[in-house]
Amino acid sequence: MIAVIERPQEPLTLRDEERQRCEVWTRVMGYHRPVASFNIGKQGEVAERLPFEESARPAVGPASLPADLPARRSCQPA
Repeated sequence: MIAVIERPQEPLTLRDEERQRCEVWTRVMGYHRPVASFNIGKQGEVAERLPFEESARPAVGPASLPADLPARRSCQPA
């Protein structure tokens, strides 16, 4: 049996000289590049980007359609 000793977590604080710079990469035209290598205009565009969140996909089928929706008509002549 392994004994687990739980200690209260102290907040981790670093002095400025202990910190290191985080390099941010982004995908551009199908490949990844560090943002630091972008020119000033492109760096500004990256800073203005908003995160994309996809919502759950709604159900598809006759049960999910409103009752007052007209029936789909075929493109084929009758």
